Amino acid sequence: MIQFFHWYSDGGSQLYEEIKNNTDYLAELGITAVWMPPAYKAAGGGFSNGYDPYDLYDLGEFDQKGTVNTKYGSREQYLAACRNLQEKGVSVIADIVLNHKAGGDEKERFHAIRVNPENRQENISEPFEIESYTKFTFPGRNGKYSEFEWNFTCFSGVDYAEGGEEGIFQIIHEHGDGWEELIDDEKGNYDYLMYNDIEHRNPFVRAELNAWAKWYHDQVSFDGVRLDAVKHQSPEFYKEWLHILRENTGKNIFAVGEYWAPGALDLLQKYIAATEGCMSLFDSSLQQNFHQASNSGAAYDLRTIFDDTLTQVNPLLSVTVVDNHDTQPLQALEAPVESWFKPLAYALILLRQDGYPCIFYPDLFGAHYIDKDKEGNDQEIFLDKVAKIEELLKARKHFAYGAQHDYFQDANCIGWVREGNDIHSGCAVTMSNSDAGEISMEMGERYAGHEFIDLMDWFPEAVLLDENGWANFPVPAGNVSVWISRESSTV
Repeated sequence: MIQFFHWYSDGGSQLYEEIKNNTDYLAELGITAVWMPPAYKAAGGGFSNGYDPYDLYDLGEFDQKGTVNTKYGSREQYLAACRNLQEKGVSVIADIVLNHKAGGDEKERFHAIRVNPENRQENISEPFEIESYTKFTFPGRNGKYSEFEWNFTCFSGVDYAEGGEEGIFQIIHEHGDGWEELIDDEKGNYDYLMYNDIEHRNPFVRAELNAWAKWYHDQVSFDGVRLDAVKHQSPEFYKEWLHILRENTGKNIFAVGEYWAPGALDLLQKYIAATEGCMSLFDSSLQQNFHQASNSGAAYDLRTIFDDTLTQVNPLLSVTVVDNHDTQPLQALEAPVESWFKPLAYALILLRQDGYPCIFYPDLFGAHYIDKDKEGNDQEIFLDKVAKIEELLKARKHFAYGAQHDYFQDANCIGWVREGNDIHSGCAVTMSNSDAGEISMEMGERYAGHEFIDLMDWFPEAVLLDENGWANFPVPAGNVSVWISRESSTV
């Protein structure tokens, strides 16, 4: 899977056309799914990345928020890009943002309680009346596709009160008694994240979101969903929502949730248990390990790279990433993996048997943008394409098959082999975060007497396997090599 956008992707309705134009290239590399950005109209109109959703039914069709098209293009461009992907055998993963809404059309008055932002269970006021933009009538759409209008009873909290100070205000109404129950007590209760927080306990809201999901699938026929900010939503809601979606579509829709909790594997496991395994999760702990390893150099013990990760304890529900739109430079959760380590990180997610890998757009295409740093100064960022990432992707497509055997004996120099299967020849992978070296590894008797060459082309000399299928495979300094049989190198 590839996340085919980043936080600073170009606007001007270019992205959908770019996806369409690159479909053949992606399929050639063995990429089987594309994670699309949020496709519906957002409060920021044509400048929004989509994570401030306004109208879920507006896929770039109606004149709302100052634009017809979204930042990424029109409804027609979106649907055409999706159809083109699927016609080439590439699945479409839709980005679903059901935690909050933004850009309300009208203000309403209602009662609320101000809470402590650092402990949302602590009330710091008595109930009082506030006015906020909680009425969503979608006048530009005028009832097409759905006549449902949102009001303050559809939300559990807001961060705006007309004429008042900023804060977090818990809304008082008949559908909720306090915040929704979550699996963790961060900030007392982290149900509230931003904007108008959706009240999933309201049965009318749930019915509307279920109906919308079926409508959305009827338009796009997506194959999977990426669920935004599940950390801030009730596990019960998504259990129900995914069950009904799969039932309504007759498809086993793939789902991956964004529960971003670096270094907190226990929370990922608790969420999986609470949702009864109905979705995968991004392995934020592994991404943190990559970030730390890339900043530690030879001081990092590569043998521990999978320690305390979802990939280690529950690989079937782990989606592995090296970077994403939240961890990239200048973002709030900034934790980028340094460029020298990225080939190692991608080898670790692409060429091993555990986890479902997701690559990041700038790592395949590069990126350039300018934004404010933490001190408020303009900073220009250049993200280079990862060195030889195409070779790693092709190695996954053609050679990363069969039983896996690890050779993790040295802190700075590790390797593994994939034996291959009846259809595919296997490979041997070596990497170092320090000096060059070599690792003695067994490919198996089927490869006895075969010559292996380095697909990454760091070493010009071939390696000859002995009568038992063993060889000393060289390791490049601070990089990765992928060794394949010379006979299979023409694939």
